[in-house]
Amino acid sequence: MKGIKIIYNYSRRDRTGIYAVLIIVIILLYGILGSMYIMELDIYDSIYYTIITLATVGYGDIFPITPLQKIFSVTLALSGVGILAYIVTFIISSVTQNLQDMRSGRIMERKLADIQNHYILCGFGRVGTAVYEELMKRNQKVIIIEKNEEKLEDIEENENVILLNGNATEDKTLKKLNIDKSLGVIVATGSDVDNLFIVLTTRELYNDAWIVSRASKKESIKRLKHAGANKVISPESSGGTDIYFAAVQPNLIHITEKHGVDFVAKELDILRKYNCHLENIEYHLHGIKTPVSRTIGVLDESEEDAFIEKINSNKNVRESLETIYNTVNEVHSHWVSGPDQFFLNMAIKELENEGIVLGVNLSFDEINEFTKQFKE
Repeated sequence: MKGIKIIYNYSRRDRTGIYAVLIIVIILLYGILGSMYIMELDIYDSIYYTIITLATVGYGDIFPITPLQKIFSVTLALSGVGILAYIVTFIISSVTQNLQDMRSGRIMERKLADIQNHYILCGFGRVGTAVYEELMKRNQKVIIIEKNEEKLEDIEENENVILLNGNATEDKTLKKLNIDKSLGVIVATGSDVDNLFIVLTTRELYNDAWIVSRASKKESIKRLKHAGANKVISPESSGGTDIYFAAVQPNLIHITEKHGVDFVAKELDILRKYNCHLENIEYHLHGIKTPVSRTIGVLDESEEDAFIEKINSNKNVRESLETIYNTVNEVHSHWVSGPDQFFLNMAIKELENEGIVLGVNLSFDEINEFTKQFKE
């Protein structure tokens, strides 16, 4: 979270500098007033005595006589030593911190310049958090922009996650994010006004960007679409998962296949190799437009292995699955997500080489012809 800490440290040093000036002013007033009323000097000699005592020079032309004057002179001299030590420490600390901030800033700039095939998530509230979790399940790279620093404190920054404490409505912030090399911009702040401004600015800067926006109010949906959002999702009727799927549509492929239960393990292995995921399965019945669909979601390697083991070891599970496959003549479809188009295409090509793929992004009529053919 270095990008966040830079902002925090600058504000902290500003406050420290103000406190230092106030302390110096107070001690100068103490020295001048004390010199006038305790040392019984005039204003000019009071200023002179205060400065040479604080600077620990002490020419000896003015010296305390009474016990009160001696106590005053000692406290003033000690204050001078303390101020000097404080100033030296503050200067060293500021220089060191400036060097650290410059180094952190350069690291952040380099990371932002190098990242590609990533998603940009603007806003990290309730909806933004849900979208982030979906991205992490699929090992996607993401830049999170949030103007409330506290919301980012519990997120661990790594090679796939860059945290930026800033305002996504500003042109200068958006220009840092490699949007032209991103997979999509997800606008999920809680303010429809901010969302509208981010969408407008992003579309003006990057005409080809894929933009998905949240709309807190239904009446904002049309405005956001007119502003340039490719997709607008309202959390009133959906949530972070739907926003994620809208964001990954350019990297989501619908494939129709024909294979039996025995090929399921091989299919999962091929997709795993390219970091792709089966998001669902659709069983097609001839003549029925809406397939029977079941959400799969993201399964990790252990969950996939456990599923295959259950098919191989549990007779009832295997027979139930075979019954479903036989009912649809083994014709079914999947929405497959991947890190980008390259890996998706590689996975689909390998499945095609196995001879199980009937087609990609087929229409209902095309799928229906396959179900009719196999039915006969």
